Amino acid sequence: MTRAAFEKIVEEAISSLPAEFQEHLDNVVVVVEDRPSCRQRESVGLEPGEDLFGLYEGVALTKKQLDTVEVPPPDRVWIFQEPIERHCTSRKQMILEIQDTVIHEIGHHFGLEEDELEAIEDEYEDEP
Repeated sequence: MTRAAFEKIVEEAISSLPAEFQEHLDNVVVVVEDRPSCRQRESVGLEPGEDLFGLYEGVALTKKQLDTVEVPPPDRVWIFQEPIERHCTSRKQMILEIQDTVIHEIGHHFGLEEDELEAIEDEYEDEP
């Protein structure tokens, strides 16, 4: 898939979020890269051969100090194209994986932890 097509799917996933979530994404930058850097892989403790589809770097809204005068640097959501492409066997599967990854990483921005996100994803997958 071309980078432009991949980025369009990422943008559509963000645009499909309800307005009450989108209004809290003003200070979040979403970046598409080919693959995670060594530093990013190390930051999440990945072993060689393990893939990383996305990464949230920032301070969750639940932990930010809202009374500060300074504008904090933007949080970042990284989406990694090559690992997603390697994992998926069809365009449809790739679109679903991109959407899931975007939602998962933005969930971290809202303060959700891995176990909470996994529970939500499991519940979502169990629906008919």
